[in-house]
Amino acid sequence: MDWQELTDLTQGRPFMVERVRLVDSGVAVEGRFEPPQLAQLSMEDQVFVAAFVRSHGSIKEMERTFGVSYPTIKSRLKRIAEHLDFVDTDPAPTSADVVDRLQRGEISTEEALAELERPR
Repeated sequence: MDWQELTDLTQGRPFMVERVRLVDSGVAVEGRFEPPQLAQLSMEDQVFVAAFVRSHGSIKEMERTFGVSYPTIKSRLKRIAEHLDFVDTDPAPTSADVVDRLQRGEISTEEALAELERPR
């Protein structure tokens, strides 16, 4: 069964994966695994996200591909984004990181204090 068949079968209902087999080694792991967020989207939304990535985020190209208007593309992106949790790719430095950078002379005392006072 491929991913599209699984998505069609579940019809947007939540599901858990309970067995994963590594094809090359034959090793199987059993447990309860939540599928990645993108895999939990409908097939149509998965296709839309893939097209958006392939277009390098060009809404103009998405308009041409899907034959819809800018507001329609934006609306659909907003709706899809509401289903996804975002990972902070620039987390606040820890207090220890700030002190280490201060000790190495990479930042001033004022910069260190400002970083330490920033909400986390």
